[in-house]
Amino acid sequence: MSYDVVVIGAGPGGYVCAFRAAQLGLKVALIEKRATLGGTCLNVGCIPSKALLHTSEQFAWARHHAAESGVKLGSVEADLPTMLKKKDAVVTKLVGGVGLLAKARKIPTYTGIASFTSPTEIEVKGDKETTKLTAKHFVVATGSAPVELPFMKFDGETIVSSDHAIAFTAVPKKLVVVGGGAIGLELGSVWSRLGSEVTVVEFLPKIVATLDDDIVRAFTRILQKQGLKIEVGAKVTGFANGILTAERGAEKLSFPADKVLVAVGRRPYTDGLGLEKADVQLDEKKRVKVDDHLRTTAKNIWAIGDVVAGPMLAHKAEEDGVAVAEWIAGKAGHVNWDLVPAIVYTDPEIANVGLGEDAAKAAGLAVNVGKFNFAANGRAIAADATDGFVKIIADAKTDKILGAQILGKGAGELISEVVTHMEYGGSAEDLGRTIHAHPTMSEAVKEAGLAVNKAAIHAL
Repeated sequence: MSYDVVVIGAGPGGYVCAFRAAQLGLKVALIEKRATLGGTCLNVGCIPSKALLHTSEQFAWARHHAAESGVKLGSVEADLPTMLKKKDAVVTKLVGGVGLLAKARKIPTYTGIASFTSPTEIEVKGDKETTKLTAKHFVVATGSAPVELPFMKFDGETIVSSDHAIAFTAVPKKLVVVGGGAIGLELGSVWSRLGSEVTVVEFLPKIVATLDDDIVRAFTRILQKQGLKIEVGAKVTGFANGILTAERGAEKLSFPADKVLVAVGRRPYTDGLGLEKADVQLDEKKRVKVDDHLRTTAKNIWAIGDVVAGPMLAHKAEEDGVAVAEWIAGKAGHVNWDLVPAIVYTDPEIANVGLGEDAAKAAGLAVNVGKFNFAANGRAIAADATDGFVKIIADAKTDKILGAQILGKGAGELISEVVTHMEYGGSAEDLGRTIHAHPTMSEAVKEAGLAVNKAAIHAL
């Protein structure tokens, strides 16, 4: 079969690219190695982890905070099989929905492993047959895979990746998380709430290391109060006989563990694609090399999402996919890669976009910073959500917003309005003079905008 566009990989980047290309009148096909669409995100990543985060948050509230709010529940117990069943139902619903959307757009899906035989042809090896497809354009959207430590290979039982850690059939007594980034902290929080003794071991001097020190200090204290043990500046050296070992300078550390979740990052997944047969080159980090329009070294082949440089985030991949579909169709596609928000879905959440205060100052930029604590926000007080604060970073001369970091309940939702103001080059004053409904958590964002110019209304 021959197509205008063949998209390899049906994750958020791939299927969105295919859908947009179909909207623009192109003949499109999708290739996916899984039996269901949605990629890592919908099947074993973003969506199932958020389902577990939500359920475990409700459990933690019921067990530890319901009574103080006047809700008497009696005995509260975790029913892990039902939680996992609920998680699986959420995944089934969403991946099924993507499949229905593909059918509605008349986009054929080929299930199997794709491999280039030339710049214009691929083979798709399915369970029963191999299909050859040709296309004017190919889009590589094969995503990423968890990074293994060479001395601690995944075994799926004791040394596990995030894929395994969303499906433990029993709550581990002791869980050690190697890596203090978003994935490790989110899944560590889930199992901690359900009764596991969780220790996070991070090589760098702080968890979520790209964020400002003041945000991380406050966040670390909150996690520790919730029961997580945080060990930073610790280099893992091995695991044997139920003990994970690490070093902090000359200090030898050891941590008993029933399970070890290795969450030290993800790598671009291009295994078996045969890119060399298509004249597609990789960079020094094994990412697909692309130009400013995501075109690879083969002019009819494009690459998006986790396989190229940039943050490995589903929403970034989606924007890549839309832009590539539009460029292929001769339209003016656009992605502002400087304004990709990132979120850690713990409770409270952390969300950030653009430059942080520390990074701005390290770059020699003169900035003004506005902060506002949720402890002074009426809705937050009413909702027992006073942990954290909003921080807006603006250019000292122009007042243009350069970035924002939010630690607080629902931070992932609150960051979007800051991204919107930044997209049109808005100032902190613009943000502060935008009317926000009262009482809402978002008023803290407004007040932080005002605070940049020392005009916050509800701050001392």
